Amino acid sequence: MDKYTILAPKSRGVFAERLAELYLRVGDYIDQEQLEGRRLQYCKIFLSDAQNQYQQLVESELFQELISPAFSSVVEQAPLDNSKITLLLKTTDEADRYQFQSIRLTEEETRGNNSYLQTMMLFEKYLRWMDEQGLRLDTHCVRTWIYVADIDVNYQGVVKARNDVFRRYGLTIDTHFIASTGIGGFSQTRSASVAMDFLTYPDIQESDKTYLKALDHLNPTHEYGVAFERGTRLTLDDKQIFYISGTASIDKHGHVIYMGDIRRQTARLLENIGALLKDGGATMNDIQYFIIYLRDGSDSEVVNEFMQRAFPHIPRVLVHAKVCRPEWLVEMECIADK
Repeated sequence: MDKYTILAPKSRGVFAERLAELYLRVGDYIDQEQLEGRRLQYCKIFLSDAQNQYQQLVESELFQELISPAFSSVVEQAPLDNSKITLLLKTTDEADRYQFQSIRLTEEETRGNNSYLQTMMLFEKYLRWMDEQGLRLDTHCVRTWIYVADIDVNYQGVVKARNDVFRRYGLTIDTHFIASTGIGGFSQTRSASVAMDFLTYPDIQESDKTYLKALDHLNPTHEYGVAFERGTRLTLDDKQIFYISGTASIDKHGHVIYMGDIRRQTARLLENIGALLKDGGATMNDIQYFIIYLRDGSDSEVVNEFMQRAFPHIPRVLVHAKVCRPEWLVEMECIADK
C-alpha cells in the first residue's frame, strides 16, 4: 500500500526554524508509518526561494537524516500558504519498483546555453543512465516533470528539444509519448532555464501501459505541437497506477476556455481529469493527491475553497507556478491508484 501526505511548517519564523519544526514532524510521521510497515520512498520539496534556501535545506538534519535516504526532488515553486517549504511525502510497504532521477544542470553547464540546449543536455544525462541500465526511453520512462524558468519566454525551446529527442527515439503520434508536466519553476542553479525529473520503471513492458485520451473532452497534444500523453495507466501485478499529466481548462478542440475566470477554469480542468480517469477505469475517488499550480498566487484562496468543498479528503498543495499558456490561470496534476 502506498500513502501520500503533505506537510508544511506552522511556524512563521526564519527558514531554519521552519526546517527544525519539519524535522520533528517528519520524524514523528515516519515513525508512525514504520509501525504500519511503511517507509519513506519519495519526497518532493517545494521552496519559496531556492537561491537562499537550497543549501540550508540539504545541510539540515531534516534532509540529511530523514529525506536523503529516499528519492527526492527540490524545486522552487513557492507554496501559497506562506510556509516557505512544503513536503509531499510518499510512504510504501512495497519494494522499490521504480527509479527516480532529479536532474539539474550546474552553472558551468548552463553558461551560454539557451532553453533548447539545456533541455537537450538534461535528456542526454538521463539517456546515458538509461543506456547504462539497458533500458529504453519509449518503454521504461513513465513520467517526466519539466520545470521552466521564465516559462513565457523559454517554453518553446523546451518543446522543440523534447520533440527532437522523442523523434530520434521513436516516440511519435503513431506510437506514444510520455505523461508529463511542463510548468514554471526554478532550480538551485541561478542561470538554469530548465530542470527535469524522470520516473522510470525498469521491469515493465509496453503492454503494461495504457494511454488515456478522453477525446470528448481534450484534443491530442500533438495538434498544438507538443509531445506528451494526457495520462498513463500503469498496470502492475496487484494494482493500477494512473499518472495524470498537468491538466488545464481546455476543450476537445484544443482551445483555452473560461479565460479570466479562475473558478470555471478550475471546474473544467477537474472535469477533464475525471474524463481521463474514466477512460482508464478509475474515478476521482481514486486520486491520492493534487498538485495545483497557479499563475497568480492571489487566486489561491478561491481555488483552495473550491477544492475543500469538492475534495476535502484528498491531500493537496497549492504553489505559485506559471502555466505554459498565459491564458491558463490554473493547472493540476495527480496520481490515482486502485
